[in-house]
Amino acid sequence: MILRATSDGRFRYGNEHVRCALGKGGVIEAGSKREGDGASPIGAWRLRRVLWRADRGAIPETALPVAPIARDDGWCDAPNDPAYNKIVKHPYPASAERLWREDHVYDIVVILGYNDQPAIPGAGSAIFWHLAQPDWRATEGCIAITEADMRAALKSVRASDALEIDRAPG
Repeated sequence: MILRATSDGRFRYGNEHVRCALGKGGVIEAGSKREGDGASPIGAWRLRRVLWRADRGAIPETALPVAPIARDDGWCDAPNDPAYNKIVKHPYPASAERLWREDHVYDIVVILGYNDQPAIPGAGSAIFWHLAQPDWRATEGCIAITEADMRAALKSVRASDALEIDRAPG
C-alpha cells in the first residue's frame, strides 16, 4: 500500500508527503460510520476508478479505470434506495449528490471501495478521494489533496492499491 491519509492532515504516496483535508467529523472506526456524520472511515479502501471533468483538464495518467463525468451524473446517498452508494443519473427520485459541480473538488475524483460490496444502508456513502478546497476546509468524510498532488499520486498507483485512512501516530 502506498497511499495513507492521517488525522493530522498528512497524506503519503510513495516517498512523497503532502497536505490533505479529511472529514469535518474527524476519523472514525468504519463500523461506527453513519450517513451524514462527516467522518472519514478508518481502514484501507481499494481504489476503484477515477472520474474527471474533461472540460476542466487533461485525462489523469493512471493505471486505474478512468471515465469522464457527465452533467447528469450523481451519487445516491439515500440509505433506503436500491442504488445507495452508487452512481446514478439526474434527475433521480431519491437523494443524490451531483458530481458535476461548480467548484473544482470533483474535477478529479477517485471512487474508493468503502461500503460498496454490498452497500449497508446508512453506513456511509460517497467516500471519495478528491481535490481540496482552496481554503483547505474539511470534507464531508472524504480525503482531499491539491490537483498537482492528485495527478502525481495517480501516476504512481497500481490497480491493486488502496488508500488507508488512520489516526495520526503518537
